[in-house]
Amino acid sequence: MKAPDTSKEPVMSNEIKESYHRGPWNKGKLTGQKPPLKLKEIWAIRIRLQLGNHTRGLALFNLATDSKLRGCDLVALRVKDVAHGGQIACRAIILQRKTQRPVQFEITDQTRESLATWIAKADLKPEQYLFPSRLRASPHLSTRQYARIVDRWVSSIGLDPTTYGTLSMRRTKATLIYKLRSINLIYEWFISKIIHRVAMQPARLLHIKDRAPWVLTAFEPAASAIRSYG
Repeated sequence: MKAPDTSKEPVMSNEIKESYHRGPWNKGKLTGQKPPLKLKEIWAIRIRLQLGNHTRGLALFNLATDSKLRGCDLVALRVKDVAHGGQIACRAIILQRKTQRPVQFEITDQTRESLATWIAKADLKPEQYLFPSRLRASPHLSTRQYARIVDRWVSSIGLDPTTYGTLSMRRTKATLIYKLRSINLIYEWFISKIIHRVAMQPARLLHIKDRAPWVLTAFEPAASAIRSYG
């Protein structure tokens, strides 16, 4: 019996073999929504950047938390987007690359201060990118570079860089605002209950008067901490 001729059969290249045996892209990686940074973690990163004199890193971190922008929009910001006439604006509006819709965000005092320091140190002009890349091939920071910078931030305070990412920066301020509103709602509910009890039971007014100052300030530490963030 004649053996089959295999000379005309297609031969699989090495590249195809490697891609065929390569595992899924998310194997061993944590997928899903990234958690936001907590208030104490924000300040821990911020203090380390200040002590290390990382002017660009501090400006990038502050603006990332304030703006809640996607990485592609954040790294593509120009000086004229946040500064007018040599002064950092209180608010900025840009056109999102993904949705092609304008978005407005506020810039807090500490972020304006860090941006002004960075722009003066780097001697940036209005038409230049706010965070230029140190590589000649790229005019500004790439999203990959930004992701690696975020990894270094979270690693510097002992967090797992595989758990956090650039999405964490987007969710941070929104989560703080949500918590602040929740505290305010609880505070208002608590005040209404006290007023109701005073109105319905005047005989207990003296006891409530003695205890109220301490009880009403129970929520103040958390609320003041979030307000101090901006």
